[in-house]
Amino acid sequence: MTDRRRVDDLSTEELAKLLRIRRREERLKRARHVARDGEQKGSGRAYPNGRQPSELDVAAHVGPQTEEADAADSGNYGSAQGLRRRRIRDRALVVVEAVLAVALLAVLVGSLGTLREVNEASRKAQQMVVPTATPLIRVVVLPAGHTPPDSPGGAAPEEIPAHLRDRIDAITPLPVPTSGPEQVTRIRIPSIGVDAPVVEGDDWESLRQGAGHHVGSANPGEQGNCVISAHNDIFGEIFRRLSDVALGDEVLVHTVRQVHRYVVTQKRIIEPSEVSVMHPTSGPILTLISCHPYGVDTHRIVVTAELQS
Repeated sequence: MTDRRRVDDLSTEELAKLLRIRRREERLKRARHVARDGEQKGSGRAYPNGRQPSELDVAAHVGPQTEEADAADSGNYGSAQGLRRRRIRDRALVVVEAVLAVALLAVLVGSLGTLREVNEASRKAQQMVVPTATPLIRVVVLPAGHTPPDSPGGAAPEEIPAHLRDRIDAITPLPVPTSGPEQVTRIRIPSIGVDAPVVEGDDWESLRQGAGHHVGSANPGEQGNCVISAHNDIFGEIFRRLSDVALGDEVLVHTVRQVHRYVVTQKRIIEPSEVSVMHPTSGPILTLISCHPYGVDTHRIVVTAELQS
């Protein structure tokens, strides 16, 4: 029996049910239309025996007809509004992340640019260096540390063992050596591309000018331990690739009179407080020192080479 009540007489539930029925009929009609076009054009899905598609065919073609699907078709205002809010929030988060990434990249590029400028300025200055004698204050840690001259003894407090810190003020400077023809003026390590001036002294100011010869250590070619230090990541990065040196590589140390050839025999990583590597030796050796690892500088890399006659 046909329900002939007016729309105004129907309840909300009845209207919703009626709407679902009408939508289902529309989908069925569209599915039949698609099937009919497919048979005519020889494409799409054709139904056997020329039958018309049933609601099962419609379900397979346009998806399950559930109350949830009808509700989704009719659109739920609260869900749509929540979806829009989530989309806006996600887009805002993407924008914030992009801004932060750009800011971080800008800081990184700026830092690298500053470091590059400092190193370039140091390289240019080192090319103009005339070796001069520089006074050195001895400390209880190895040279080449990253500490400005206002730190006690030229070494960072954290680099100095606690039981040795009270000795810093008691250490007196060595006398400035008289410049002579046997003092080192330049160092070359062909295998890692090092070619740099060497000054007397390995304190903060000396290592700004190039590599530094430790005052009191042997001169090149002499019996004893010739100690040369340089930074790895500032002031020209002279010893940046010192860790790449291989056993058997040659090190050429220049003086005013001649060039002394050394061959690498040992390489190791040690604590900054292991100053025994700078002690005098009975034979003619060369000790090269720098911070390690690159950019972290918590340890020292020490390369030992022997003089070749």
